Amino acid sequence: MSFSNLGLSDKVLAVVADTGYTTPTPIQEQAIPHVLARRDVLGIAQTGTGKTAAFSLPSIDRLMESGHRRTPRSCRMLILAPTRELAAQIQQSIFAYARYTPITSDT
Repeated sequence: MSFSNLGLSDKVLAVVADTGYTTPTPIQEQAIPHVLARRDVLGIAQTGTGKTAAFSLPSIDRLMESGHRRTPRSCRMLILAPTRELAAQIQQSIFAYARYTPITSDT
């Protein structure tokens, strides 16, 4: 299976290609279609298996698809992480994944 079979937009697929990802990991292959279908997802996988991409790539697509802009002093998506270090890693990934989109990330 390839990322193009998962239903991601062209902008997100361009980022996936630029990042060097070639085939989705099992967590990505299973989670991405469910997030795109607006289903709740609970994923458990080892460190380094691409969990951040599994939820953030389709989330970026969904945010772009909605067409709504963030109003001042509000957010459109909230990601909770158990440590500051993990939150910083997730934010760096989202900056990279959203670089071809109007989506921004704040701390």
